[in-house]
Amino acid sequence: MFEEPILMEGTSLLLWGILFGAIGMGFVSYARKQKAVMPLLSGIALFVFPYFVSNVYLLVLTGIAIMALPYFVRI
Repeated sequence: MFEEPILMEGTSLLLWGILFGAIGMGFVSYARKQKAVMPLLSGIALFVFPYFVSNVYLLVLTGIAIMALPYFVRI
């Protein structure tokens, strides 16, 4: 009779998006100081990708992968 509200998933998406945006801001400021390209691209990606992902688990996995990218890829 009663359905589970989707409010909690929306709240989780919002909070994870804010967290990844803040981390992306740190990446961008670091990249500007160090004049490094890969952290800059990762920071911009961390700003943008939460707008296009609607699954919480996929959002977290993608965010972690983007954060790890500058460690493995040097440009």
